[in-house]
Amino acid sequence: MVVAATSAVRRTGLEAIVRSQPDFQLAASTGTIAHLSTSVARTGADVVLADDSLARHLEPALSAIVLLTDAVDARVISRLLKTGVRAVLPRESDADEIVAAIYAAYGGQVLLSAEAAENLAAVYGDSEAELDDALVEEITPREIEVLRLLAGGLVNKDIASRLNISDHTVKFHVSSILEKLGAATRTEAVTIGIRRGLIPI
Repeated sequence: MVVAATSAVRRTGLEAIVRSQPDFQLAASTGTIAHLSTSVARTGADVVLADDSLARHLEPALSAIVLLTDAVDARVISRLLKTGVRAVLPRESDADEIVAAIYAAYGGQVLLSAEAAENLAAVYGDSEAELDDALVEEITPREIEVLRLLAGGLVNKDIASRLNISDHTVKFHVSSILEKLGAATRTEAVTIGIRRGLIPI
């Protein structure tokens, strides 16, 4: 895991949270966006724990990102989700909340603060009228089912168990969903699904 925060004090606090968990390994810690990209590439870290101070510089190529930010505007959250952010928590979140978010991000889940989720739903939750009829015909009922389970934070193994299908079949459905929605990541697919009314909120 890589910790990123411009404030040395903030960085030290986040490092302490990571070190307190036996399942986590602190691979690097940085205070600049240049070092962040380098650290992720060098260490191959699965998760980046980043403070809001670096939020505007996050790149899609980074690993799963747990972001501590005071931003709750729906459009800002939507943009962050497209850059690889998997969890959005308030900056004042306690250690237990941060640890839970790290586990969620590592497991491929999307975790939002209540306020961020409510704002996202308020903007995109009533957008069924924007749903493209051609898209509805192209996305199969089973794919919509898989997409909704992805939105619920389930990983492939859990989806396979829930739908009584193989992991391979789930991977096939996820790949098809990404292609049909024009999404680069699962997180982006969920965001598009919410915006197009495929995922009820």
